[in-house]
Amino acid sequence: MSTPQVRAGLAEQAPRHFPESFVWGVATSAYQIEGAPDADGRGRSIWDTFSHIPGKIADATTGDVAADHYHRFREDVALMAELGVAAYRFSISWPRVFPTGRGRLNPAGLDFYSRLVDELVAHGIRPYPTLYHWDLPQALEDAGGWPNRDTASYFADYARAVTERLGDRAEMITTLNEPWCSAFLGYASGLHAPGRRSRADAYAAVHHLLLAHGLGVQAIRSVLGETRPVAITLNPSVVRAASDSAADLDAARHVDGISNRIFLDPLARGRYPADVVEDLRHITDFSFVRDGDLAVIAAPIDAVGVNYYQPARVAAAPPGAATGAARWLNDPHSAAETAEWPGTDLAVAVPQDGPYTAMRWRIEPEGFTELLLRLSRDYPGVPLVVTENGAAFDDVVGPDGAVHDEGRVDYLRAHLSAVQDGLAAGADVRGYFLWSFLDNFEWAWGLSQRFGIVHVDFDTQQRRVKDSGRFYAAVIAANSVPDA
Repeated sequence: MSTPQVRAGLAEQAPRHFPESFVWGVATSAYQIEGAPDADGRGRSIWDTFSHIPGKIADATTGDVAADHYHRFREDVALMAELGVAAYRFSISWPRVFPTGRGRLNPAGLDFYSRLVDELVAHGIRPYPTLYHWDLPQALEDAGGWPNRDTASYFADYARAVTERLGDRAEMITTLNEPWCSAFLGYASGLHAPGRRSRADAYAAVHHLLLAHGLGVQAIRSVLGETRPVAITLNPSVVRAASDSAADLDAARHVDGISNRIFLDPLARGRYPADVVEDLRHITDFSFVRDGDLAVIAAPIDAVGVNYYQPARVAAAPPGAATGAARWLNDPHSAAETAEWPGTDLAVAVPQDGPYTAMRWRIEPEGFTELLLRLSRDYPGVPLVVTENGAAFDDVVGPDGAVHDEGRVDYLRAHLSAVQDGLAAGADVRGYFLWSFLDNFEWAWGLSQRFGIVHVDFDTQQRRVKDSGRFYAAVIAANSVPDA
């Protein structure tokens, strides 16, 4: 049975209401919204460096100001409360807490997050901090970055310091956000900070990110015991072969291995997938894995965060064919018809048919249901939380001063219904965090792409709730998806 047919069948059974305990939230990340890069002793991150290199950011902007959340967080929390948001997933800037990533702690940096958490609690909004959302302190990158094993130990020290200050008020603490992006876009394709291109380094980074997670869990537990849930957030892919040929089907198996199972299997099963290790023998020998590492990585956690935006379509890499550096995955204006899949020379990404978001990401809500069910089936026993889902559209402020983003409203309606379909079929999904609360600095795209349900005028910093924000408020209030 095809995926659309599965979705159609599930839709008939989908519950009208979400579970009463379902958590409704919004999400952001530190570098994308905070600005204030030099405030109160903050050190430099790899994104401070990368965004100032000419040609790295599509619109030549930086996160130096972004949405100025550092100075406007009280206004932003009040807007969340106005919309009825129950939970806020935000990230903490490692270089605000440890300016060089290690050694001297910066109390003023932690003070900011303590004020933010207090403001959230005062408005009845539950804090969901993420410890790492890509902004590695530049000093640690200079010392080798994530391919350097020591970085994992420094992360554990950072996790302990943050937990000691904020853990008593945090609803759930997430260690890492999307280690796939940190490893493969940062160290293989070079499209994200720090901009390095070494497949071998990327796989060392994968392992050390996972090790950092495991050591971070230990650090959090050493402070809080079992009193607060701990999670990791991944961006697993729904991987489809471009054709039914044996070569393309094997390429899909391989990409599933290096996108999904290379993270999920160590976390859930304490081992790397054998087929992935075999596939990568010409790139790495996995000698960075030391005795005891996998037991640390596989320590029990309370939830897995799931970020979903679009499925992937892949084909076997043509022998000797030149491909782009996966730029079209982030750049709809690229002329590349295929692009190397980050981290491998065995598969290429193939563009997909629409409909698309403004970033030319395929809109496919049925893939969301498929992903939630696959995770629940293959990795049972750990609840799922949707920690990111959303879309960029070409939002404009209309003559009436409002932002009528019908495309995003339709996107949210379809994807929230897809979550209901997953719940109806047995997926254990405990909450949904919409990406993003605010328009922000969208990494290699700069300020050119808008994901927010709140529009930000980057010249004046004026906030406007978009129609999608009002729609989401109605979803939260009713605990169900309104009819179209």
